[in-house]
Amino acid sequence: MSRTLQLTEQLIARPSVTPDDAGCQALLAERLQALGFVCESIVSGPADFRVTNLWAKRVARAGAPLLVFAGHTDVVPTGPVAQWSQDPFTPTHRDGKLYGRGSSDMKASIAAFVVAVEEYLASHAQAPLNIALLLTSDEEGPALDGTVVVCETLKARGEKLDYCIVGEPTSVQRTGDMIKNGRRGTMSGKLTVKGVQGHIAYPHLARNPVHQFAPALAELTAIAWDQGNDFFPPTTWQVSNIHGGTGASNVIPGSVVVDFNFRFCTESTPQSLQQRLSAVLDKHGLEYELAWTVGGLPFLTTPGTLVNAVREAIRAETGLETELSTSGGTSDGRFIAQVCPQVIELGPTNATIHKIDECVPVADIEPLKNIYRRVLEKLAS
Repeated sequence: MSRTLQLTEQLIARPSVTPDDAGCQALLAERLQALGFVCESIVSGPADFRVTNLWAKRVARAGAPLLVFAGHTDVVPTGPVAQWSQDPFTPTHRDGKLYGRGSSDMKASIAAFVVAVEEYLASHAQAPLNIALLLTSDEEGPALDGTVVVCETLKARGEKLDYCIVGEPTSVQRTGDMIKNGRRGTMSGKLTVKGVQGHIAYPHLARNPVHQFAPALAELTAIAWDQGNDFFPPTTWQVSNIHGGTGASNVIPGSVVVDFNFRFCTESTPQSLQQRLSAVLDKHGLEYELAWTVGGLPFLTTPGTLVNAVREAIRAETGLETELSTSGGTSDGRFIAQVCPQVIELGPTNATIHKIDECVPVADIEPLKNIYRRVLEKLAS
């Protein structure tokens, strides 16, 4: 068994459901300290939701570039344990795959980070590259006390980050076939359209907010918010929930509540999207309240030092020409991009993440570690 596989299994065996780190970071810190890393635990959050964050940094040379490996030790809940083929937190091998909650998202990546650093430092201890790991137990949850808190702390200290690799499972068929060089932003809204409740047989004595909102809804669904660009698809707007009425079939509702979300690219801003949507509501004469939540801004790393180093490392290890993508949901890259100019995501295949019987192909684990090590070597050269 390789050291990377062994460490992956050790991490899977720790039931680190958000926000419980379950000792993962302590295990990793012990190995990193042996390599000369200074490890700092940053605890955040209320008493009933304590989040553990690890910032581990090794300075080889003052003023040298800093590469950060970032990830999360927390995992999503297992769902019905009886539906799993084995205990979710007992690493199990079957048909060339390693099963267990977090195997793909993202304990294999974290193990690969650490072993790649160990192998790199064994022969490049004095190379002009500083290395850090940023790990959190609050990525799969509300993400209020995790990576964002560490990034705010680093910014307040004036610490400079140059490159970051987030270990999210980005690959499709085989490790290295796709990396994320950006992500769309996410912004949600809760709209309450007000009407006047009344008897459904006397509509002239009431004002139906559902009927009033319907023309505005039709217009909003037809808007092209932007055209996207070379790296991002166009911004999208989707309704997720509509709630109205008392439950009775003979009562006109007094209000209707609409939940919606924008997934937006760098061609739009939260402010521009908010203004355009409100203009449609005002145009239709609606009486409404509207609350916004910006979950994350879009980020983009165009081809340059980091992207090129990762491309070359993947090609040398696997022979693949990796695809750059900004698809999918959000990640902690959105926080890191606020303090680091070059951020990419690279990890194993994502076909089973968050599913019953989550697994990772065993044959992909060592190549992933080797890709990370090759990136270290390229950035240090």
